[in-house]
Amino acid sequence: MRKPPALVVLAIVIALLIAGGAIAIARRPFPSDRTPEGAYARIALSIAERRPRDAFAYLETEAQWASFTIRDIRKKACDEVRSTYPAGERDRLLDAWRAEADAPDGADVFALFASRRGWIPRLERDLSGVAHVETQGERATIVTARGTRYAFRRRENGIWGLTMFTAELQAEAERASRDLEVVDAAARDYAGARPQ
Repeated sequence: MRKPPALVVLAIVIALLIAGGAIAIARRPFPSDRTPEGAYARIALSIAERRPRDAFAYLETEAQWASFTIRDIRKKACDEVRSTYPAGERDRLLDAWRAEADAPDGADVFALFASRRGWIPRLERDLSGVAHVETQGERATIVTARGTRYAFRRRENGIWGLTMFTAELQAEAERASRDLEVVDAAARDYAGARPQ
């Protein structure tokens, strides 16, 4: 039996090394989510795999609270609307708020808003590798290879949270709270107008 030429053996060895290196890179662990790079990597993966709900764990605490608040307030408002409002008005409000009120938890509310407000495509356009991280105490900024800057804040549990959506979620929670006040006032009026 003839031995294969040295070039063929060398090519096979190189191919195996390249394949092994690719597998090792693909299987390397993420940086800890207790680093800005690790939180960013998990957000990037969840967006790339179309699982925005999974990014919720890497939002700052205030954004998470706002998402839960939206769900809780919308649920309370929908319950009040169902029990006191006349049919036409009831259906209009329930259609507007049902998805948020029926969301299982805050991560689902975040995913709803991510879909409705185009946050996923916005992130997809801008996510790229980390060029460097600027950290100042409890705040950090990821600067990507494309020059995009993402602000993070260290949460109480040590995990870093993206701050990008906090203001919008907090504004939506405030809107839901104002809507609930209107619903409560109208519910009292409807209840008072009912024949006894």
